[in-house]
Formats: sequence, C-alpha cells, structure tokens
Amino acid sequence: MWSSTLIKEAKNILKKDPAAKNLFEVIMCYPGLWSVFFYRIAHRLYIKKEYTFARIISQHARKKTGIEIHPGAQIGENLFIDHGMGVVIGETARIGNNVTIYHGVTLGGTGKVSTGKRHPTVEDDVFIGAGAKVLGDIIIGKGAKIGANSVVLKDVAPYTTVVGVPAEPVFKVNDRNSCRTCFQG
Repeated sequence: MWSSTLIKEAKNILKKDPAAKNLFEVIMCYPGLWSVFFYRIAHRLYIKKEYTFARIISQHARKKTGIEIHPGAQIGENLFIDHGMGVVIGETARIGNNVTIYHGVTLGGTGKVSTGKRHPTVEDDVFIGAGAKVLGDIIIGKGAKIGANSVVLKDVAPYTTVVGVPAEPVFKVNDRNSCRTCFQG
C-alpha cells in the first residue's frame, strides 16, 4: 500500500515538474515527495490518537527534508511541494487535491489562542508561490493563485490571483464563462 502511494505521488511530480527527468530521480531527489509520504504515515497514526508517534515521524521528516507538516493537517491527493525548504503546514490546515506549494510557504495561524480551526483551508488546484504566508482560518478558493512573498489574511475567491502585502486581487477568471477581469489599484 505505502509503495503504491509513493509511486503515485512521484508520478504526479514527474508530470508537474519540467525539471524532473525520470521517476528514479524524483524518488531519490525530491524532499517534497518524502515529506508528504511521511506525513501520510504520521496522519494515519494521528487519527488513531497515537499523537506522540505521529509527531515523532513528522519531526523526523522535518529534520530530513526541511518541510514541516503537522500530522493533524488534512491533505488531499497530489500535493506537490517544489523545492520545499521552509514550508510549514499547521495542525488545522486543510489542503485539497492537486495543490502546488513552493519553498518558504507557511499555512499558519495568526497567533490568536484558539482550540478550534486556526489554519487555512486551501481548495483544489491552488498554486502558492515561494515565500507566501497564508494565515488564519481563511479559505483559498479553487484554482486560486497566490504570488510569491504575498501575505494572505482574508479569503481568496476561486480562480483569483492575489499578490502583495497584504495580498490583494490582481486577476480573476470567471469559471462560468472564462471571462477575465484585471483589477488595478
């Protein structure tokens, strides 16, 4: 089971990354693959309330890859973490299918004390550029794009591109009729 999961995730990376030359290279050289693989094992333990063992696995993966994924996070299929160093995904984060995350991204809380949902929900087909900080219990809509080094503190509508500090919309594709709208400030 675990080997088929690893191969499936590796094939997804091979498809998405033009720099990847073959499956062997992806398996041997892509820390994002291994961080997600170890997350999936840790998450299984976490949902069985084996919290300490789950955290031991996630911390081992962090030391080996530079990518920190809390085992309580909920992650869909085909997460692609490219380059990966410095990525942090918090405990109550939810990530949909076919999401791409670049290095230095944080899906974190705002620092407000809470025992409930503290981290973002990222829907399917989202792209998050290098260094972006997505903070709080917010929703990043399907197909959205977040520019590099942006700080996102509020919901992002589906198919919208946001950039800046704080992040603001600059481009939106209306999924109903593919109408494009540019926002200019």
